[in-house]
Amino acid sequence: MDSPVKDIPVAQAATATTAVAAPASAPAPAGRSHRLGPVALVVAGGLSVQFGSAVAVLLMPRAGALGVVTLRLVLAAAVLLIACRPKVRGYTRADWGTVLAFGAAMSGMNILFYLAVDRIPLGAAVTLEVLGPLVLSVVASRRLVNLLWAGLAVVGVALLSGVTSGGLDRLNPAGACFALAAGAMWATYIVFSARTGRRFPQADGLALAMAVGAVISLPFGITEAGDRLLVPSTIGLGLAVALMSSVLPYTLELLALRRLPAPTFAILMSLEPAIAATAGFLVLHQALDLTDALAIALVIAASMGAVRTQVARSSH
Repeated sequence: MDSPVKDIPVAQAATATTAVAAPASAPAPAGRSHRLGPVALVVAGGLSVQFGSAVAVLLMPRAGALGVVTLRLVLAAAVLLIACRPKVRGYTRADWGTVLAFGAAMSGMNILFYLAVDRIPLGAAVTLEVLGPLVLSVVASRRLVNLLWAGLAVVGVALLSGVTSGGLDRLNPAGACFALAAGAMWATYIVFSARTGRRFPQADGLALAMAVGAVISLPFGITEAGDRLLVPSTIGLGLAVALMSSVLPYTLELLALRRLPAPTFAILMSLEPAIAATAGFLVLHQALDLTDALAIALVIAASMGAVRTQVARSSH
């Protein structure tokens, strides 16, 4: 499907969509509180989604990775559709195209990520996945200095995967590939989440996109889990995952993206490896060795350097 801004490169489109976040007659207020507001929303969303992912890993023995994705998206869609009751009339073909793309990206991101965490530790999966948003932010910023931060992140990922020591068996190869592919879908999700937030009121676009994602995931979940999806205790845990990993964080992120440039949002997503590693340790007892901790720290340092670069650029 073509991008709604198909006449410019995707990286430029990510930046261009932020330019219409607010009407021209309503300039954004200045000050620290205005900048920290949407940042707090993103951080809260990150805490919710990563601890939700840890609960999802606990659920996988019951329903499988694809079954958990289906439970998460179907239940989240049901909650959002009931809460938002979005209207389906009065939208253009471009509006619906954006929602379909957003829903497809959401579904693909979740399927690939859950296939990854079924094979590798949660912290490692998120560290690899976050390369997608980081690449988006570096390319969209078009600043040479950000290549330095991207290089630092690559070093961190090399340490995590064992490339630097020759121990390529540190991570399951399929799990690592699934995590990297999820990162590419995450970058796509960021772009279309921003566009959806500007085309639809409140969380209506999110509810409709979640329904699209649920429909896409349904055949995969039914094929893998079958009637195990209907066990009451499994549904209860699936609802917890849906609320923690989809309803709350996606709503917070959608609200944040209305006031936060997409490249900056993408950089903040790079902080999630630390949150994921913490969730993996506390909930799943997945301890990190020194090399893993250093790798994750390098990715976080890269994200913080990119944040400082982005803030410095916007203040001039």
